[in-house]
Amino acid sequence: MPSRKFRSLALVAATALSIGAGISSPAWAEGLITPQTQLQTLPNFVNLVKQVKPAVVSITSRIRADVAEQEEGGGQQMPQGMPFPFPFPFQMAPQQQQPRRTVEARGSGFIISNDGYIVTNNHVVNGATKVTVTLDDGTTLPAKIVGRDPKTDVALLKIKPNGKLPFIELGDSDNVQPGEWVVAVGNPFGLGGTVTAGIVSARGRDLNAGPYDDFIQIDAPINHGNSGGPLFSQNGKVIGMNAAIISPSGGSIGIGFAIPSNTVRSVVDQLRTSGHVTRGYLGVLMQRISPTLAQALNLKPSEPGAPPEGALVAQVTPGGPADKAGLKSGDVVIALNGAKIKSVHDLVVHTVSMKPGSDATLSILRDGKTQTIQAKIGNMPKDGEGQDTASGDDSTQSGSGKIGISLAPLSRDMRQQLGVDDSVKGAVVNQIAAGSPAEQAGVRPGDIIQAVGNTAVDNPRAVLTAVRGVLKNKQPILLRVLRDGQQIFIAIAPSGSDADDDGSDDSN
Repeated sequence: MPSRKFRSLALVAATALSIGAGISSPAWAEGLITPQTQLQTLPNFVNLVKQVKPAVVSITSRIRADVAEQEEGGGQQMPQGMPFPFPFPFQMAPQQQQPRRTVEARGSGFIISNDGYIVTNNHVVNGATKVTVTLDDGTTLPAKIVGRDPKTDVALLKIKPNGKLPFIELGDSDNVQPGEWVVAVGNPFGLGGTVTAGIVSARGRDLNAGPYDDFIQIDAPINHGNSGGPLFSQNGKVIGMNAAIISPSGGSIGIGFAIPSNTVRSVVDQLRTSGHVTRGYLGVLMQRISPTLAQALNLKPSEPGAPPEGALVAQVTPGGPADKAGLKSGDVVIALNGAKIKSVHDLVVHTVSMKPGSDATLSILRDGKTQTIQAKIGNMPKDGEGQDTASGDDSTQSGSGKIGISLAPLSRDMRQQLGVDDSVKGAVVNQIAAGSPAEQAGVRPGDIIQAVGNTAVDNPRAVLTAVRGVLKNKQPILLRVLRDGQQIFIAIAPSGSDADDDGSDDSN
């Protein structure tokens, strides 16, 4: 058994049986339903499996040994219980001699057209020198890799069949709901045509396995070799492609993940047409909204106790689509083309899935008021450079104590030290008191404070004046900071209310 804690496998899901709202005891105890009736309502997947199974294939890859070693154990070891990014999913052929240049690996896939296009995971064929496909009837054919997209872990293969092949259609993963039944078919441990079933556990899971994670979580038993296999809804449509599991032992513990079919469709359509993938681009650096930031921005939760929603625009790329559309630093994006944006992750996933040149309607909050902005989606720069990203700095609730920052002006020597020109305005954080609210909120020496709330500042005294005004209203202090060439927002919630105790150096 390989040493990696996590394996890419097939995924399944199942629609929960609804007995009735508000029933605390078993329904049959109330005379509403009998155990026999309950059993009769459970789904039967026989006809579904007969319909879809002929289009599911087994994939055998001859993988370069260096790639296999990197996937199997050469990379960074993740803590037990954490998902590993796109781990090696296959049953390894036993080594016969040393050294060995290639190893044999097995995965799954499914046919999407009668002329032989097949979808699988990128990691199933990554580094492959030879790929063969075994059909459901036992026929084995060589396969060509049409294209791969490592960022979504999707690959497209092509075989030349002797006749028309059975195929299956990609469904709409946006309609998938937690609790619904799903069926997975794949090639675990080389045992082709294996069927498992379960329920959808959750949607929109971000495992930090790739930049555009948006997994469907399922509870079906899936194991080595199920990677690339389809996840079916009860209508026989593919709503996901099995990709990964979380497992301390490497075997199934009922936590699996599938790539949504809408992501698969978008990538496959482009790979089929051009062999590569282009992605939508807005040109913004975004930041998660912490509770303190939400308070400083006067954002109200959708319901009491709910986490803040939306994506905070920390920085806009000059000349980019967002800049041309009028998006500004400090705006909070709450919807894109009518789809609700609950987090930075939502905005990234929705944006990259859009076709460059398409229109985007952004609903934003600016100064507490809702506005609509029309933008034209751009083409993401090559290799993702300058792509829409999330800032790694999340403001946190500060503890007790003073604000605790000392400021200095942006002198010529200071500009040289920080590498900024005369166009940059603000005051430099010179020192931070240990344990102070500023330190706890994430302020660092060398940060350039450019605004307090909506008030632009260009020297330490201006910062002090603006901070005093905020403290009088007993509000968190919202700072717009330039750090390493990127703008971020930091909210400080000091326990004290005297602005004279903030430790700021207001000298010019």
